[in-house]
Amino acid sequence: MSCRFCGDRGFILKGEGAVSCKCVKEKAMARLIKDSRMPLSFLKCTLDNFNFKYYSKSCVDLETGLSHYDIARLAFQAAGGFTSSFIKDPHTDGLLFTGQVGSGKTYLACCIANELLKKGKGVLFAVVPDLLDEIRSTYDPGRSSGEPTEFDLVDRARQAPLLVLDDLGAHNYTDWTRNKIYSIINYRLNHRLPVIATTNISPENLEGYLGERTTSRLLEMCRPYRLLVDLDIRAVQRKEKDSRMIR
Repeated sequence: MSCRFCGDRGFILKGEGAVSCKCVKEKAMARLIKDSRMPLSFLKCTLDNFNFKYYSKSCVDLETGLSHYDIARLAFQAAGGFTSSFIKDPHTDGLLFTGQVGSGKTYLACCIANELLKKGKGVLFAVVPDLLDEIRSTYDPGRSSGEPTEFDLVDRARQAPLLVLDDLGAHNYTDWTRNKIYSIINYRLNHRLPVIATTNISPENLEGYLGERTTSRLLEMCRPYRLLVDLDIRAVQRKEKDSRMIR
């Protein structure tokens, strides 16, 4: 459907001149969101909606002496700080969010991505296992010529202004998968392009999965923050939703 204001010309005549139609900005935003590959369910994640009620003030981390709530506060502040820094300097250090499944790592990473998309900044969201499967599928001889090549997929992850690598977890990594991840991380480190990564592996154990080269570079370019919960947030939210439906 064409724009009812400008007829898809992109401008509106005003007096003897012309002004840009609001649909231009709307279309640019729609393109940014599509290119970001953000899952639909994550597009509503915002820092304003981040809920600290899932992080206990009484459960204390023995390593730091901080409560789960205080640790979440630090991660939240880091997320807000990153968005502000990225807008001023797109070559700022990235963030590595660690913690068990259901601790809010992906949610917080998506809060950052959505905040920057609203500011018109380019973002690419990639679930690591899915990205690797997509790259691997390019080896299928039955693929049509118009589909993305391995180079297309890897280069998109290398070049994105901000790359979110979700679920850099404890998968069955092979030499092939390690090399692909290394290629992306190493390029972004050399060109000072930030990464927001989430993983259920602690920083000290990452090397056993990703290898020494990738881990070293990831920790060089990302500041690590943990999120700790005593219950899986997704499971808690499911119970809350079911409870509301019963009423």
